Amino acid sequence: MKKIEAIIRLSRFDTVRDALAEIGVRFFTLKEVKGFGLQQGEKLVYRGSVYDADYIARLQIDILTTSDKVDQIIETILESGRTGEVGDGKISVYDVQQVVRIRTAEQGAHAI
Repeated sequence: MKKIEAIIRLSRFDTVRDALAEIGVRFFTLKEVKGFGLQQGEKLVYRGSVYDADYIARLQIDILTTSDKVDQIIETILESGRTGEVGDGKISVYDVQQVVRIRTAEQGAHAI
């Protein structure tokens, strides 16, 4: 089993979510995250004044999956999340030792 963490632009979330649904990924965890990167922050406009933010706002999608689906999920996120500009994000893949569904106590791939 694997955990895929994808940091994506807020503006690409609907496209990524719909593309993942098309390949059968309907369950994931979503977090709002902030970070630093090559974009050097973003300019925010509030009541007509421009403010420089030291951080870059992004979304993190966490997906638990079986090992055989990892490449398909990564390719889907790449295709749907890419704008070609600096700051498109990152994808990380981690090994998962065990998953247990709390409601039914199912374990492993059945718990995903």
